[in-house]
Amino acid sequence: MLEPLPFNARAARTLREKLGMAPGHVAYGMRASFGMAHITPEHVTAWEQGVALPTAEELTALAGALWCAPGELMGRPRTLREHRLARGIPAEDVARGTGLTLAAYHRMEETGEWTGDKRQSAALGDVLGLPARDFIAITGLEDELARLLTEAVSTRWQAHVRAIAKLVSMDRRDLQDPLRSMQQEYQLLMAATLSRAGGTTASGEAGRRYVDEIVYHFWARLPDH
Repeated sequence: MLEPLPFNARAARTLREKLGMAPGHVAYGMRASFGMAHITPEHVTAWEQGVALPTAEELTALAGALWCAPGELMGRPRTLREHRLARGIPAEDVARGTGLTLAAYHRMEETGEWTGDKRQSAALGDVLGLPARDFIAITGLEDELARLLTEAVSTRWQAHVRAIAKLVSMDRRDLQDPLRSMQQEYQLLMAATLSRAGGTTASGEAGRRYVDEIVYHFWARLPDH
């Protein structure tokens, strides 16, 4: 079963009010222009009050009635399906652009697991215009990124910058400062742990916590990605 879509109730109400529309006007627009014959003003009010959530089809129609992109009515997209809907791209276009059958692509959305090969993954990033952070998350590469980052901060980051740059499709020069600062931060945590342990074998708890969140620390240093 598909997870409910994230929905920004406040944004829906704000957009409607800016257009000078009542819930009835929105409902009529959804019925007349998008074939949503079942939609009533009560549906629109319930969505805005947060007591109900629109389906994917209803959200797309609501966005059309409010003259906005679906993404403006959603929180931050997390899944493959949410990224596609936020951009208002039909599943057929994504399947065609990535060289997948529509049935295969639908299965990936339903399971939340992208299983395309490297070429298809690259095509997916292009079709959806995914930033590096979202591309890595959707295509299941976060574990590999975490492994490379962990090795970089615990050994020599210079030896891993090429592989990390290739994985996230970025210029190596843009990664040098973030990786250097992450290594320094990690080493300081480990040094502090050893100091508290009186120079004996330390638990390394602070270092482990850092490594557990290492992908977050990485993207935090690359806010534009």
